[in-house]
Amino acid sequence: MAQPRRENLITALDIGSWKVSALIAERGEGGDLTVLGTGQRESRGVRRGYIADMDLTEKAVREAVEQAERIAGTNIEDVWVSFSAGGLVSDIASVEVELGGHRIEQDDIDELLAAGRSSIDPDGRMVLHAQPTLYTLDGLQGVKKPLGLHADTLGVDIHVVAADGSPVRNLDLCVRSAHLEVKSIVASPVATGMACLSDEERELGVALVEMGAGVTNVSLFAGGVLVGLASIPFGGSDITDDIASAFGTRRNQAERMKCFFGSATASPKDNHDMIEVAPLSTEEEQGETARITRAALIAVIRQRLEHLMGEVAKALKDLGFSGPVGRQVVLTGGGAELKGIADYAQGSLGRAVRVGRPRGIVGLPEAHSGPGFATLAGLIHYAASDPIDLRAIVPAGQTVHRLPAGGLVQRLMAAFRSGY
Repeated sequence: MAQPRRENLITALDIGSWKVSALIAERGEGGDLTVLGTGQRESRGVRRGYIADMDLTEKAVREAVEQAERIAGTNIEDVWVSFSAGGLVSDIASVEVELGGHRIEQDDIDELLAAGRSSIDPDGRMVLHAQPTLYTLDGLQGVKKPLGLHADTLGVDIHVVAADGSPVRNLDLCVRSAHLEVKSIVASPVATGMACLSDEERELGVALVEMGAGVTNVSLFAGGVLVGLASIPFGGSDITDDIASAFGTRRNQAERMKCFFGSATASPKDNHDMIEVAPLSTEEEQGETARITRAALIAVIRQRLEHLMGEVAKALKDLGFSGPVGRQVVLTGGGAELKGIADYAQGSLGRAVRVGRPRGIVGLPEAHSGPGFATLAGLIHYAASDPIDLRAIVPAGQTVHRLPAGGLVQRLMAAFRSGY
């Protein structure tokens, strides 16, 4: 029997196109995050990040959470859920209020944030995040803690992430149908960035490429926040499908071939290594098993990767990620577990590339410590950070001054686009 629910528990739920995974962690008094239980099930009802079959997805959610509960020995009631489908947009809204030169009190900050809430314009989309980032005092930008200082005007940059409404509602309904309360739906790039990017990387500027099963999200961080987003409707499952189609085998066998024998880089030895390929139909199983060279498998993988990295490079260019050599790219997601992917991406993109793995959580099982689980771990970090959400603030009756795009974050975005 599971024990009664403990305090300080955080449960993350990552619903992807290939797997549904859950993680229960406990936040200690010192802020340490410790894993209590994990669960995972195959995802059959999600296509390209969107819910395509409610019943199948609900079943996978329920089973993954129940498995985590059994390992943790506790019952959970609410979850933090990731959203990784296309349609995500990131924007910065800037507002300011007049103070008349007096010392800034907490009430002044609260009034500013309430004013900022009313300035958010999602343009018909559903807001997932509306968080204050950097403050401005009389034109001085980049202030993190204005409390106690004097100023005539106090301003703030508000980071807004929004998405198309219907896919978000479907995700919410699916989780609630599994008898779970949704604490918050978090944009996947926001969560993943907290798990595998350092504070300095997010400040100086870094591109995060999440290679999921059905979607590859390309996001840009600068000034500590997410400043640009692009989604590519291709991922690791497309490589698997290419292998299955090229060699006439089942998808699960093609996935196994990719994981055990696949690589993004080739060597002369690959022409001599042979791989057995299970037949597609049961009638053929009685016959002789087909064999291919590892070089043939890698050729199929690289053909898809060439197309995918071309799309990633285009997305980076459109986001303004250009300029001096040395700008960092971090690969994560299940597709980043492919052998040699960092070297291949570095040669293809012409940038320094590393594979991002989850960090900062004690007791994370080895099976859940790879890049494919960065979003899951990032949800735990996001929840533990206790983020301020302006949507929960009641608007105050104060005059709002919507500022032009000239704040620090906007200048960082402009700097990217001009190539520094």
